[in-house]
Amino acid sequence: MPHRVVVLALDGLLPFELGIPQRIFGLARSCEAGDRGSSLYEVVTCSVRAPGPVSTDADFTVMVRHGPEALAAADTVVVPASYELGPVHDEGRLTDELAAAFAHIRPGTRLVSICTGSYVLAAAGYLDGRPATTHWSSADHFQRLFPQVRVDPDVLFVDDGDVLTSAGVAAGIDLCLHIVRRDHGTAVANDVARSTVVPPHRDGGQAQYIRRPVPQAQSATTTGARAWALGRLDRPILLRDMAQQESMSVRTFTRRFRDEVGISPGQWLTQQRVERARALLESSDLSVDQVAQESGFGTATSLRQHIQTALGVSPTSYRRTFRTGAGGR
Repeated sequence: MPHRVVVLALDGLLPFELGIPQRIFGLARSCEAGDRGSSLYEVVTCSVRAPGPVSTDADFTVMVRHGPEALAAADTVVVPASYELGPVHDEGRLTDELAAAFAHIRPGTRLVSICTGSYVLAAAGYLDGRPATTHWSSADHFQRLFPQVRVDPDVLFVDDGDVLTSAGVAAGIDLCLHIVRRDHGTAVANDVARSTVVPPHRDGGQAQYIRRPVPQAQSATTTGARAWALGRLDRPILLRDMAQQESMSVRTFTRRFRDEVGISPGQWLTQQRVERARALLESSDLSVDQVAQESGFGTATSLRQHIQTALGVSPTSYRRTFRTGAGGR
């Protein structure tokens, strides 16, 4: 049976966010030779009440066919943002209606929030002692309301295993694509991204979207250096080499890079090399040593350390999962 995703539609919801899980998970199909493959997810939308209309922040309502009992059959529950969270947002507590709905969720169900849907997970106690994120404009309030949550306001999403949270609005796309990638590998996630006409992976975090003074028009960017680095990930890349591509000092380049991408050049390089290694592990027969060389980690030991840190598994385990778990690629 396909993995069952249940999206909880709350009054005051943002229609765009409500549609993200249906679009991303609904497009994910297995990679089967000569066929379009089978659906990997079943997406169902429910409300906290009986089936019926749910208000939105737009000039229309949406009709939801399922009540909260649908949550009992969920493998993953997604909570999009709402502008009518009431005591959840103001006091950090669930309404009786929400608490009754959450009582249907089985232990071990994966929980996902988009944007300020994180308030609901936090109010339900699912984020206690755990890392999480939310929209950057709400991060300070969220941290004050839920001091027991380790809030990271800079990232696009946080994957803490069975509980995942995303930043504002479109970051829900990044998180859902990440879940598809985690569940079924890069090839399936990339197919979904192509169909949706979005990048399969966005660099950096929320820092690049926070309002700042507009830089002067003549200011240079680091785009060329990033393109240059991507073309030679299998070779040593020094910070000064990247800075030279833009005719900047290392200090100026580092500052400009962080302003544009949201993370340091070193962090960005590691991310790109991990993604290169993932693609090679999934799509090639190269040995772990060869993958380490081609992705720029140099040694198998270094590759194992970075893959373990980023993905929580060894390169061999990752390859075993995603070369046999998604259509036998």
